[in-house]
Amino acid sequence: MSLTRRGFLVAGLAGGAALLSGAGPRGSGTGARPAPDAGEYVTMPGVPRPRLTARRHGRTADGLLLIGPFRGRDDADALIVDDSGEPVWIHRSDQLVTDVRVQTYKGEPVLTYWEGERRTGGYGYGVGVVLGQDYRRVAEVRTGNGVEGDFHEFVLTDRGTALFIAYPEVAADMRPIGWPRDGRVLDNRVQEIDVATGEVLLDWSALGHLDVAETLMPLAEGADGTPGKPFDPIHVNSIQDDGETLLLSARNSCALYSLDRRTGEVRWRLGGKRSDFPVSGKAEFFWQHDARRQPDGTISLFDNQITDPGDGPSRGMILEVDEEARRVRLVQEFSDGRTFGQYMGNMQLLPGGNALVGWGSTGAVTEFAGDGRPVLELTGVGNGSYRAYRSPWHGRPATGPAVVTTPLDDDLMRVHVSWNGATGVSAWRFHTGAEPSGLSVAGTARRTGFETAATVRRAPYVVVEAVAVDGSSLGRSAPRAVTA
Repeated sequence: MSLTRRGFLVAGLAGGAALLSGAGPRGSGTGARPAPDAGEYVTMPGVPRPRLTARRHGRTADGLLLIGPFRGRDDADALIVDDSGEPVWIHRSDQLVTDVRVQTYKGEPVLTYWEGERRTGGYGYGVGVVLGQDYRRVAEVRTGNGVEGDFHEFVLTDRGTALFIAYPEVAADMRPIGWPRDGRVLDNRVQEIDVATGEVLLDWSALGHLDVAETLMPLAEGADGTPGKPFDPIHVNSIQDDGETLLLSARNSCALYSLDRRTGEVRWRLGGKRSDFPVSGKAEFFWQHDARRQPDGTISLFDNQITDPGDGPSRGMILEVDEEARRVRLVQEFSDGRTFGQYMGNMQLLPGGNALVGWGSTGAVTEFAGDGRPVLELTGVGNGSYRAYRSPWHGRPATGPAVVTTPLDDDLMRVHVSWNGATGVSAWRFHTGAEPSGLSVAGTARRTGFETAATVRRAPYVVVEAVAVDGSSLGRSAPRAVTA
């Protein structure tokens, strides 16, 4: 299987007669099937074409882009796209989908995401989903001990476990912030779950180790600590397995926390009201997301940079943290100087030195070169994407290509084909004939995007074959009868 870095290019295809016409306008032709909406795919009725715009300015890292555009409260997509913004895989859901990424489970690459219900207040109730390279479900992971898994983190470890966050509503003494003893708040539970068995191996409570007074979040009309309006004082939004410790990011206290895995105690705080490190100048961050320890010991994060009196611009940043000397300094930042992500967002450091920044609530993704120059800008990402990633991914769907035929007249027909999630497809080879068992090659067309259309001689049956860049076969559709 061959995966090109910038789109899917045809080179040296072997075999196949020339088509009467190549890929033409999508949805052209007439016939028994009603003309599809111009904004939808013929082979996936009801699925709109993503309106992504990509601008490339330099060399990008290897792999595909993974995003989860928000399109409304109960309507979201999970997308894998190439550098031109053209989809490779589209997952539609009537629930919220977030944090689409490539991880490893049992030594194999898998596709993971969170899917569930978004709750008022910026959290959710749902499950972690693990898909194999054929897009079948390998596992579905749930939090335990009576709490529902939140969408902010679902990360697999090399021990066959998953780290998850939950936001249960609990009673708490809110007097330290000037409210009643019996206020209603959101605790932040961090759990480690055995993926295969569902056993809860770790269950940490933020309110069991952190003080409500650490919050920097003001009480609001919709979250004032009264029944039905729980206040969220901490808001953990990322977890990383860091050896004998866990590294946490908490948005509403504007702090990072290093936790002792065995005892659950806080080893240190970085940022916020009670920082164990003096943080000033360019090293300061506010309302941050996605804290990650890097192999060289530095810590990367996405700094939303919501400050008083102004907002942004947001940035990705790398911090050098000397835990013994209690010193922190900014090593590097990645920002275009204008884009502001009010909430959500992440930064992924890529092999070769590039950095991918997802701007969260601003529906855009930027890849930067190691020197900070933008090399790719992707815009039109719905109403924002919680995170964005770039990863190598080889997908071979369990189901075959989708094919729709439209007779044009007695001699010709229009054939539309797509294969949702398949990578490495360079072209399509069309086989036609009077019987499914007696088909011959009618032509070959270059893959023009997620969906390709071509005109061939009309025949009672058609099979469409996906072809790799070297001319080898990747898979075939089921025989399709051509009807008027």
